[in-house]
Amino acid sequence: PLCWSQHNTPSMMFAARRILQHASQCRAFSGTSARLATGKVTQVIGAVVDVQFEEKLPKILNALEVEMPEGSERLVLEVAQHLGESTVRTIAMESTDGLVRGQKCTDSGAPIQVPVGPETLGRIINVIGEPVDEKGPIFTSKGDEKYAPLHRSAPTFTEQGKSQDILVTGIKVVD
Repeated sequence: PLCWSQHNTPSMMFAARRILQHASQCRAFSGTSARLATGKVTQVIGAVVDVQFEEKLPKILNALEVEMPEGSERLVLEVAQHLGESTVRTIAMESTDGLVRGQKCTDSGAPIQVPVGPETLGRIINVIGEPVDEKGPIFTSKGDEKYAPLHRSAPTFTEQGKSQDILVTGIKVVD
């Protein structure tokens, strides 16, 4: 069985999803036996994309992977709303240029995962967690990899520090 955790890289998750698409029986991210839901693009209005599913609808905030032609950039959609009639409204995380009605989408079964930790300081990362600063991969070894959902709960007040230390964000400000 395939087990998903916060230690999987986006490229590993993408490759695993491709393998799962071709399998007749596969394990969903939730741990229940099911096939990953696939849908088709029904409407594109700028960054807003409607996708219709024949099977179970994906959860809100789940990531959908659009099957793009070879050589095209990866396109990830995030479910924002259930519209009814087996349709979800999504927001594209990249440009929708070249996206047409009828293109297939696959539910990842999980929200968008982004890298976290000290290795990300000083790096430029896009909204789907891929480095765009041309400095290579963020993590150099598999043991250092740590990912968190793009949308997660804020830490509780007790988990937040009381001290007045300098907050290192890794963001450089040019005035």
